[in-house]
Amino acid sequence: MSQPSERSGAGARGVTLFLCGDVMTGRGIDQILPRPNKPHIFEPYMRSAAGYVELAERATGRIKRPVDFAYIWGDALAEFERVRPDARIINLETAVTAAEDAWPGKGIHYRMHPANIPCLTAATIDCCALGNNHALDWGRSGLVETLDTLKQAGIRTAGAGHDETAAAAPAVIELTGGGRVLVFAFGTASSGVPRDWAASQDRPGVNFLHDLSAQTAGAIGGQVRAARRAGDLVVASIHWGGNWGFGIPREQRAFAHRLIDAAGVDVVHGHSSHHPKAIEIYRDKPILYGCGDFLNDYEGISGYEGYRGDLALMYFPTLDAATGRLLRFAMTPTQTRHLRVNRAPDEGVSWLADTLNREGRKFGTRLERRPDDTFVLRWNSQQ
Repeated sequence: MSQPSERSGAGARGVTLFLCGDVMTGRGIDQILPRPNKPHIFEPYMRSAAGYVELAERATGRIKRPVDFAYIWGDALAEFERVRPDARIINLETAVTAAEDAWPGKGIHYRMHPANIPCLTAATIDCCALGNNHALDWGRSGLVETLDTLKQAGIRTAGAGHDETAAAAPAVIELTGGGRVLVFAFGTASSGVPRDWAASQDRPGVNFLHDLSAQTAGAIGGQVRAARRAGDLVVASIHWGGNWGFGIPREQRAFAHRLIDAAGVDVVHGHSSHHPKAIEIYRDKPILYGCGDFLNDYEGISGYEGYRGDLALMYFPTLDAATGRLLRFAMTPTQTRHLRVNRAPDEGVSWLADTLNREGRKFGTRLERRPDDTFVLRWNSQQ
C-alpha cells in the first residue's frame, strides 16, 4: 500500500532529525580555516594538505583564504534555519587534533586542528558519530584529543571513547519539548576500520562491531534497553561497507531489520559510501544504507565520476515522539563546491531523484521533487 509523503500524525508530536553522511573537515578544508594544522601529510601521491586546496581551485575557482568558520556549511545554514531540526547528527570522519602520531601503514590521515572546532559549533551540531575509519588516523592520543575537544565545545560523541564502556555508550540529546534522542554509533571492518582500533577496558578506541549477527543485534538491544527511557528515540549510526557501489549486502539489510525488530532502534543511519544509496522504510522506521559524503576536499580528484560523489542530501526524517514511527521524510539536495556545501544545481537534483528512485524501487520508496527543489519521500507500507 502506497503511503503519502506525510503520514497522519493527528495528536502526535513530531521530532525532526538532521542526518547526513561523512563530514570531513580535515586536510584541505582544515587548511582554508583560520587556524590550520601544519600541512604535511604522508600520502604516496600528496605530501601537503594544501595540495587538495589547489586541486579544488583548479576545478572550481579561487577560494579566498582564510574563510570564516561558518563558510564550509554554505547553503546548509539556511536550510537549518528553515527546517529547524530538533537534533543535528553527523558522522565526523576527521580527527580533531594537532597530534603528530600518524597511524603507521595507513595511506590517508585526516585531521583538523582543535582551534578550528568553531566550524562545527557554527552549525550547532549536537552529536558527532566517531565509529569510523578515520577517528584514529593520528593515533590514540589524537582520538583522546578529539574526544576532549568535542566535549569542551559542547558536542556529544558516540562510537568512540576513552575505553570500551565509553565507546559503547550512547550520546544523549535532550529535546526541548521533552524526551531524548539516544545515538549509538558503531564501526565495522567492511568500511576499513582496523580491528585493532577497537576500544578495550584500558585502551581508547572505537565501538567496533565484529559481525552483523543476530547475537550482535541482540547485544545492542540490551544496551538500548538499559539506556532508554519512555519517550526516547534511538538512532543507530553505523559506518559500514565500501566507498562505491549501490548494492546493499544481504547481511546489512538483515542486520538493519534486526536492529529495529530486536533492539528497538527507530532510525538506522548508515554511512561510508561516497554517494547516497537507497532508502528503506521498514515497519515505519527509516533505514539509510549509505548517506554519501556531505563535505570533503575531493574536488578536482578524478575517478568514479559516474557515482557523482559531489552530490549529497540533508536528511530530515520526522518521527512520532511517542512511538518512533516515521511521520514524514524531507530531504534537501546539496553539492560540494568551493570546499563548502551548496544547494545542488538542477541537473544534480534530477540525477539524485532518478538514481535514488531507481535504487529505491526494490524497497518501495521514491523521492518526489517539490517546486523548491527539495524532496519528500513516499514509501510502501511494510509489516
